[in-house]
Amino acid sequence: MIRLLRVDHRLLHGQVAFAWTAALQADCILIANDVVVTDKIKKASIKLAKPNGVKLVMKSINDSIKALNSGVTDKYKLFIVVENIKDAAALANGVQEIKSINLGGTKATDKTHAISNAVNITDEEEKILDSLKKNGIEVELRQVPTESKKQY
Repeated sequence: MIRLLRVDHRLLHGQVAFAWTAALQADCILIANDVVVTDKIKKASIKLAKPNGVKLVMKSINDSIKALNSGVTDKYKLFIVVENIKDAAALANGVQEIKSINLGGTKATDKTHAISNAVNITDEEEKILDSLKKNGIEVELRQVPTESKKQY
């Protein structure tokens, strides 16, 4: 069962690893990212942030969609983390079970505008989010689980 799909450019770090995992009572974290699966250093640093007693899986976006649709993940209370909105949209569009996306943190650049203290999006990402909403996907902003949901 998917507990949450979160967008966080830092992927797995203290706030995500401990606060969210505990609040969701997740027993498995899926890092869905095309770069991490081929980068030994990034993999190693993510493994260091994993809470004890929680399974950690790192897969490409396509392999994540296949695994989620195959039923192999159904036995877990799954917390999925992606690096960006495009990857979250790919998962939401490829996996019917995903009905909500949490925007937790995206980098500010010269091409983005802020929609919260920690979330910055491009015009293209804004169109992606609008499309997701039109297709019935909830898009909410929240850095930590103790904050109230703010709808996009």
